[in-house]
Amino acid sequence: MSSPVLDVKTRPEPPSSAPSPRTAWHARANAIVLGWLALTLVAMAARGVLDLPRWLLVHLFLLGAVTNAIVTWTEHFATALLRLPPAGPRWVAARPVALNAGIAGVLGGSPAGLPWLATGGAAVVVGVVAAHVGLLAVRSRRALGGRFAHVLGWYVCSGGALVVGGTLGGVMASGLAPESWHERIEAAHVHANVLGWVGLAVLGTLFTLWPTVLRTRMVEDVGAVARWALRLAVPGLAVAVGGLLVGAGPAAAAGLALFTGAVVFSLVPFVRTARQRRPHNPAAWMLAAGTCWFVVVLAADLFIVATRPPDEVAAGFETLLPLILAGFVAQILVGSLTFLLPVVLGGGPAGLKRSAALLERGWIIRLALVNAAVPFTLLPWASRAAWAAVAAAYAGFVALAAVAVSRKLRPSPPVLGIGVGAVLTALAVVFAVSGPTGPAVRTVEGGGVQTVQVTLSGMRISPGTIEAPRGTRLVLKVTNRDAQPHDLRLATGEQTPLLSAGESATLTLPPLTGPVEGWCTVAGHRAAGMTMQIKVTGDPAATHSDHSQHSGMNVMDGSALDLAADPSPSWKPYDAALRPAPGGTEHKVELHATEEKPEVAPGVEQEMWTFGGGVPGPVLRGKVGDVFTVTFVNDGAMGHGIDFHAGSLAPDVPMRTIQPGERLTYRFKAEHAGAWLYHCSTMPMLQHIANGMYGAVIIDPPDLPAVDREYLLVQGELYLGTVDGRAAGMREGKADAWMFNGMAAGYDHAPLPAKAGERVRIWVVAAGPGSGTAFHIVGAQFDTVYKEGAYLLERGGPGGAQALDLSAAQGGFAETVFPEPGRYPFVDHDMRHGEAGAHGLFEVTR
Repeated sequence: MSSPVLDVKTRPEPPSSAPSPRTAWHARANAIVLGWLALTLVAMAARGVLDLPRWLLVHLFLLGAVTNAIVTWTEHFATALLRLPPAGPRWVAARPVALNAGIAGVLGGSPAGLPWLATGGAAVVVGVVAAHVGLLAVRSRRALGGRFAHVLGWYVCSGGALVVGGTLGGVMASGLAPESWHERIEAAHVHANVLGWVGLAVLGTLFTLWPTVLRTRMVEDVGAVARWALRLAVPGLAVAVGGLLVGAGPAAAAGLALFTGAVVFSLVPFVRTARQRRPHNPAAWMLAAGTCWFVVVLAADLFIVATRPPDEVAAGFETLLPLILAGFVAQILVGSLTFLLPVVLGGGPAGLKRSAALLERGWIIRLALVNAAVPFTLLPWASRAAWAAVAAAYAGFVALAAVAVSRKLRPSPPVLGIGVGAVLTALAVVFAVSGPTGPAVRTVEGGGVQTVQVTLSGMRISPGTIEAPRGTRLVLKVTNRDAQPHDLRLATGEQTPLLSAGESATLTLPPLTGPVEGWCTVAGHRAAGMTMQIKVTGDPAATHSDHSQHSGMNVMDGSALDLAADPSPSWKPYDAALRPAPGGTEHKVELHATEEKPEVAPGVEQEMWTFGGGVPGPVLRGKVGDVFTVTFVNDGAMGHGIDFHAGSLAPDVPMRTIQPGERLTYRFKAEHAGAWLYHCSTMPMLQHIANGMYGAVIIDPPDLPAVDREYLLVQGELYLGTVDGRAAGMREGKADAWMFNGMAAGYDHAPLPAKAGERVRIWVVAAGPGSGTAFHIVGAQFDTVYKEGAYLLERGGPGGAQALDLSAAQGGFAETVFPEPGRYPFVDHDMRHGEAGAHGLFEVTR
């Protein structure tokens, strides 16, 4: 049976005849694709002058041109194969307008720092694609169906994948997603779009396109294979995307394995058809090569997902970009155009042969060159030569396609659109995938002036190491691909401005004479790993920087502290007395994030990041059912967020990072009693908490008995030195001291008062960030212990307790009655903490 996916015998209309409505529709659709391809080329030409981010260039091509092409041609193929009734003229006219308005919003909003525009554009794109595939499904109910009915399922599921991937892209563009989720969202986004939106559409079309190119019959049971493959591929992709999104690595790997198996199964007719008639023309060999690269990509991606943490999958997938675009997508595209362009150029059998002979010139060399060079684009030492080979091969096709199109003295609109589109598409693919993909080490050869693309994302600078010969003048084109601001400073003095998401800047270095360090200057980012090195090739000292004064080493360690020394005369202890819950059921609070320089140990002052100017931040207290409305204002010099453990709500909006000068409203209802931690929610969270951004919320248990005194002690770790220098100790869990309420040994110098016979309730919250506490009062016993929302011991019983044990981020209280006057030390009975500052005194009088 012959495949009608393409009517290869249809001849173009004579130039003198008026184009049919269908031809006019194709002309307009191709004009839109052509416009986006032209914009891609303009952007590529201006890239060196305007420092346009690579993200924008790739999306101009993939989101602008390819998305328009998929929407257009899925409409065409589904209508032709299934004999669908025509779509309504209003929808046909409105769809490209809405789709391209949405695409423009995404491409304009993200680089311009307008998240509302980018998010709105993504919503429009998702809506148009959802309506497109939905209407295809509705129209198919009145169609004949037949042996090609399976095509519709692939196209509908492809559109569904774009709905998911586009929604995730909109979430990233909005900036509302927690930064800790960014890498997982990106991984799910690229898998849904590349494997789903593009991959499913290609596979669904190959069932009929492949035998058409081979000019042979379709093999038996193609429809059954197509239906079963789709039934496996869709759940596999769904599990893979969902697993990546929630950080379930094994589930993501299992889903991707199922998807890969479905793809291999779907290619069984592909192989059987090739055995029936082997590839014998350039188009067939290019389609075969492109399909093979798709399988290679899936295998490599499966290895990445199975062996890397979910937060690192997106970076691993990005390394496969040359294989995806140059190996898979470009070869499928060029192979198809090699077969189709002679047909649409027309000229009868003789004209078709002339055009085909022209486009096929040197095809064996071009095919071999591309497929031999693509793997080497992944190798730093060979990437430059490999990309040159790939570019040369595609440039050969572009030149031949231009000559073929120019031979038409009066090309009709479809001929002009498809022919010029072929040229621009090939160029766009070459440009979009050219350049380095961000390996860990970038080796520069040849000296002179060399340009290196540098990306800032996920608390990493990529490439992390640049190797170049002595005397090389490096030009670093730096782009921030993260949701939060970053910059890049070099030890030689060059520094970019603070770059928002999508922004770029260029650094020009003097001739390289020795190793140079680079880092992000945003507080805490350098210590979190945002560093890079520039090394001189062959220099034995390259592993050591001449600018080691920037290493951020601690100015002192715990052994330098004298906890018995007197605090400075200006020191005032944190008021540990806990006041009763205020009346009413609604509480409005305003918290300001600031940088302060408090005394953190006797005689030691250092910069801390605070809520409300102190460590810990202000205490919030209420009862079960109370509503707290917190206005969080960032008066600091960097981005901060806030996370109240006392509330239960989706973190996307209220816990987002806000920049200096911004504010947000955080509203939560206290559903459960307990001693709750609140802390900064901005990554790296370890540093923000350890630098002082924490506090407590006390929600009284119902019918909480009255006591004579209540105190609150929030225990935290203390790391000394510069802000950047403290981070090494934080990562290793090596605190210099431990504090109660922001001061090591502070209550040794300002004891907490009580009277003999009084019942005292001590609330304790362990802020960590890495350690808990075993709170103990020397000389006293607890007759009441409440931990994490439940009584472990209640007064009046025969039992007693000696310690309230809490892990990091846990809280509770203990009650005691001091039997007689005296000084009662309180400590963290983990003596590593207790002897390093986590101690104080109760001064008990009559």
